[in-house]
Amino acid sequence: MFKYKYALLLFFVSLLTVSCSTDNAQDDDSVPGIDKTANLQGLGDSASHLLSDAEFTSMNIEIVYVNGFQPNQAALANFKTFLEERTFKPDGINISLRAVASSGKAPFSIEEIVEIEDETRTIYNAGDEIAVYIYIADGKSEKDEENKLTLGSAFRNTSMVLYGKTIEDFASRPNAPIESDIEAAVLNHEFGHLFGLVDIGTEPQSDHKDDDNKGHCNVEDCLMQASIEFGSGIIDEIEGGRIPELGEHCIRDLQAAGGR
Repeated sequence: MFKYKYALLLFFVSLLTVSCSTDNAQDDDSVPGIDKTANLQGLGDSASHLLSDAEFTSMNIEIVYVNGFQPNQAALANFKTFLEERTFKPDGINISLRAVASSGKAPFSIEEIVEIEDETRTIYNAGDEIAVYIYIADGKSEKDEENKLTLGSAFRNTSMVLYGKTIEDFASRPNAPIESDIEAAVLNHEFGHLFGLVDIGTEPQSDHKDDDNKGHCNVEDCLMQASIEFGSGIIDEIEGGRIPELGEHCIRDLQAAGGR
């Protein structure tokens, strides 16, 4: 039983390993009266804007979820705390939720997620408020393999997706972490990529890049670690209901880019 539980939790960590390391989408979509340009940039391009109050003093996060996949309130509370601890937003961070019908496109390519964002996103940067879009899908990523699944991907400077069906299915397995813990870990991990971690928009202040996994950290126990060794350091945290946190090297990177 112990070996099975250990392998299962290592597998959970491997899901974070594949999230958004290669997904980066840009386009020139425009709508009369709405300037989307600032929200259609590359992954990590708005890291300092998300972290500091130099240009944007507040953050507005729009979570669009497919009916039946509303995120857990405990996960959202942890997510908001994570953002408040790492950013300077004196006018606050607002998170709004909105349900939509299924697109019927699962399993999803990142291009299809981009199309869904174009159809369902309603909030863009305005004045001194920066806007972020999060989509919670009712299916899996087309990149999934038998022993490697994708829980989420950050793909534009202010855009990310969680694969809600994958998270739900994994949480239902015997001895898996509870769903709210998985959701919180993925939300925080993917937003770490929007923050430009690791070396995808935010310059590293020390040598902690994982050379084998682009955009990830090689420091044990860090939220942004992607290697399989990360599992041995996170098991107790997940089992105890504690969400993994950023390590000091990643925090220093964010502080140098304007964050806390």
